[in-house]
Amino acid sequence: METVLKISDLSVAYPFAFNKEKVVLEGLNFEINKTEIFGLLGPNGAGKTTLIKSIIGLINPKRGTISIFGGSSLTTQVKARFGYMPEVANYYWFMTPAEILTMFGRLCGIRQPQLGQGITRTLELVGLGRERNQLVKNFSKGMQSRLNIAQALLHDPEFLILDEPFSGLDPLGRIHIRNILKEMKNNGKTILLSSHELSEAELICDTVCIMREGKVLKYGPMDKLLAQKGEHSLENYFIRMIGQRNA
Repeated sequence: METVLKISDLSVAYPFAFNKEKVVLEGLNFEINKTEIFGLLGPNGAGKTTLIKSIIGLINPKRGTISIFGGSSLTTQVKARFGYMPEVANYYWFMTPAEILTMFGRLCGIRQPQLGQGITRTLELVGLGRERNQLVKNFSKGMQSRLNIAQALLHDPEFLILDEPFSGLDPLGRIHIRNILKEMKNNGKTILLSSHELSEAELICDTVCIMREGKVLKYGPMDKLLAQKGEHSLENYFIRMIGQRNA
């Protein structure tokens, strides 16, 4: 099976005070295979967002390697193959979704008429087709989350990296986005998602990685992990892992 992302002995540290550093990720190892939905789980401060920023090249590791599509460098060609949704995105409030996606599409090098067609398709996909020409300042948090997902999908990436994709969505919105991600998986896409929504992760993820304090506690296929502990829900398993200092 083709490996899309491979993390090997990854450690990340931030400088603080004088000639000191704080280690926030330490000795991480895992792989994500093609067409897999991989859930990155952990409490606040576990290091999930730092890990994602390291994967996309916003943070340089202290030690270890990150391989995407078999390469260790984030070339323009590699970056064009993945889409990134940050946990928090502040878009220009005086612009519309169509204008924002036009800007992102041009940055990705998408030309007309493909760009216009892609914007229409993507906004319809995330449920913002009717709001394409409304000002973002009038959007609810859930609508902003949908726009955030739309910009990650616009260029039809092979690998999606989503930081809290269910944040701000109502139950119907969660079902909608969940179905989109399942459809993308069925169409050959690979998805890495970080989430606090354990019920959503349980419904959609093939493999999970549970982190705490910058380390991997458990990693593997969800059904096998739950079977090892005799648990019937990801929430119970998660609480057991996080609650045990030496799990």
